[in-house]
Amino acid sequence: MLSRVADSIYWTSRYIERAEAVARFIAVNLNISMDLSTAGNQQWLPLVTTTGDDEDFSKTYGEASKRNVIEFLTFDRNNPNSILTCLIKARENARSIRERISAEMWEHINRFYLMVKDVGDAEGILDDLPDFYEAVRNSGQQFVGVTDATMTHGEGWHFCQLGRFLERADKSSRILDVKYYILLPSPQHVGSAFDDLQWGALLRSASAYEMYRQRFGRIVPQNVVDFLMLDKEFPRAVLHCLTRANESLHAITGSDIEGFTNLPEQRLGQLRAEFAFTSATDIVGRGLHEFIDDFQTRLNAVGESIGTTFFSLQTV
Repeated sequence: MLSRVADSIYWTSRYIERAEAVARFIAVNLNISMDLSTAGNQQWLPLVTTTGDDEDFSKTYGEASKRNVIEFLTFDRNNPNSILTCLIKARENARSIRERISAEMWEHINRFYLMVKDVGDAEGILDDLPDFYEAVRNSGQQFVGVTDATMTHGEGWHFCQLGRFLERADKSSRILDVKYYILLPSPQHVGSAFDDLQWGALLRSASAYEMYRQRFGRIVPQNVVDFLMLDKEFPRAVLHCLTRANESLHAITGSDIEGFTNLPEQRLGQLRAEFAFTSATDIVGRGLHEFIDDFQTRLNAVGESIGTTFFSLQTV
């Protein structure tokens, strides 16, 4: 497979997953805002901080009002990580490789982009936000189904899987970081019914509430960390994502999954192994935010090595 084609498939998948994840970030904040009558605008700035775009936001918007944050994270074409920008990039990547993906994949991406663009062009974007973000999440999930049902599960499909699960691992960790930044207005709420409500909203934002309750029953913060970070079976848990990404990476190279033949395999294998042999107690003891911050740095290093190894032009 040409590196150009592999690159486009990989990033198409990542951008679709990223757009869905941003919708999840905003949805959890909208749900919690109904119960935080005194938080005001302070509740929205940390959401931008969690996505890593606070510097760009402050230059353009200044005040972190609900309207400004939603505009920036959803429809701002100058924000490289807004939902609309991600879909523009996914659509352009898909257009360049239409002969290598199914017609159903292209049609779905195109409809997804037009849906978000039309809402952004319309007036009154704050009127039906929950329904809109639910539609974004559903479209992201439908893309996964369309891809798995219509694309040959060969090398290209594995690049698609690799991109999706790396992006999902990053964003699942950031959903937990939302709790650190936003959902705990004061220490006295720890362990209260209000705290349980917030953790429940966070689980719902990851589509994890029912599966968590089946596994653990009562909501306990450490168990939530365990489920979203270390569960081997839940498809949005970080460990599960790292495992699936590692499997696709080795399927692409054809190497033994127990070893490594290049830098991406080494970095991803080490990261996955550390998650497989840690515990929620260790994560909480180290500090959830600090652990997530270190994980995101190392995951970015995995992504950079994938780009260098598979997509960059090599000097002859």
